[in-house]
Amino acid sequence: MLKSWKDIPMGGIIKKAGNSKQNKTGTWRVSKPVVDQQDCIKCAQCIRACPEQCVILENDKLEIDEDYCKGCGICADICPKDAIKME
Repeated sequence: MLKSWKDIPMGGIIKKAGNSKQNKTGTWRVSKPVVDQQDCIKCAQCIRACPEQCVILENDKLEIDEDYCKGCGICADICPKDAIKME
């Protein structure tokens, strides 16, 4: 139990390095990117553009890390083949 206002941790202080992996931000999104694997040409523009590094190319397949994707839609906007749709 807090004894005084001084016991409340100050906002913005990172007490332990690497703690962002604990904060799964995927639930923030309203829509999510869905990849049409047949239309994707694997140009990797979406990988470079994603601010959260949520777009991954694994086993010749484009994957979205839904635990951390905030649904910004940059990947869908930048795709030259419209292979990513926000749903």
